[in-house]
Amino acid sequence: METGPWQCESKGMSPPRSIRWVIVGNSGSGKSTLAERLGQILHRPIYDLDRVHWQPDGRKRDEADARARVAEIAATDAWIVEGVYGWLAEVALVRATRLIWLDIPWDACRAGLLARGLRRGMTVTDQNDLLAWAQDYWTRTTSSSFTGHERLYRGREGASAHPRRRGCLRTVITLGAGRWIPREVRAFNPAPAPPARPDRTSGPPRRHRAGG
Repeated sequence: METGPWQCESKGMSPPRSIRWVIVGNSGSGKSTLAERLGQILHRPIYDLDRVHWQPDGRKRDEADARARVAEIAATDAWIVEGVYGWLAEVALVRATRLIWLDIPWDACRAGLLARGLRRGMTVTDQNDLLAWAQDYWTRTTSSSFTGHERLYRGREGASAHPRRRGCLRTVITLGAGRWIPREVRAFNPAPAPPARPDRTSGPPRRHRAGG
């Protein structure tokens, strides 16, 4: 049953008033796209953790300062926070009402990264470094990896999991009461995946914006 621009999971339910959502996933998985869609239909502000982690001149922000900025965002009434940085997402999760984890295959993530081109002052070398870093999402063990995001998922006390394997959306987790899930989350799909897996790009990541 649909009500307005959204679909409720249970008949007669309406969208929750307290929308404080965190979206995590690999670079190129579609976090920014999904956040923008949800922000438009829910009329909530969107916060990109890239813009917290990185300063405008491309330098990394002091970690304590970055955490404080996310805590300030999380203290407000309603928001949608998206990003790959698990250590920052964890700060917002203290007050989050929903966690959305996009576990998207590498080919689709790569296609998404290539489709958006060079942005925010990125060079071709920066893009190649980002592709290499994103491809290592499933092998590294930092907070900004598959392992790190899984820890966020598993570590939420009282979280009830709602597996969503339609398309490529892996899991939606509700933190607290309520089972409302918007239609845009149900139907979300990243960019089509290319047919072949790319060669491994070597070299450590340079300054880049991880993005969605």
